[in-house]
Amino acid sequence: MKRTLDILVSFCALVILSPLLLLVGVFVAKKLGKPVLFSQDRPGLGGRIYRMYKFRSMSDARSDDGELLPDSQRLNRFGALLRSSSLDELPALWNVLVGEMSLVGPRPLLVEYLPLYSVEQARRHEVKPGITGWAQVNGRNTLSWNEKFALDVWYVDNKSVWLDLKILFLTINKVWAREGISSGGSVTMEKFKG
Repeated sequence: MKRTLDILVSFCALVILSPLLLLVGVFVAKKLGKPVLFSQDRPGLGGRIYRMYKFRSMSDARSDDGELLPDSQRLNRFGALLRSSSLDELPALWNVLVGEMSLVGPRPLLVEYLPLYSVEQARRHEVKPGITGWAQVNGRNTLSWNEKFALDVWYVDNKSVWLDLKILFLTINKVWAREGISSGGSVTMEKFKG
């Protein structure tokens, strides 16, 4: 039933939101440059690697010596708006439709974190990663890594269609209120170091 819900919602959302996707894509190209989509390898179910898609939210601005500027300097007002509204996440609906992700599940993290997880933390890969999850509606980027992983594992142990529906409803409220977007004074979450 979860997979059926994923297919129905992601397909309908991609069709209904296609004008918005196109509009956001045009603005991303104008305000942040090309490519419009940001893609990156992420670990999915069982730690298998897949390619995740998002709208880019940072420019490729570089210093005089060719190095990328810090995230805080590459994230302009438009990029911050994309993130706070979660519009940057919309292309991941494709990952849901093709079965690499679910609407709800632990957020997919970086591949480089895989060898750093404890046995308990690695249990987050017993389910598909999600566009939103239990950790996202309980603090998002304001949580510590340990708190996030504890919430991810709690979801793995308590997953159900009803819990997914609750998380989707809570996600809409969180996005509307723009809560938990940044971690402390940083524009991105600090790296996990094990």
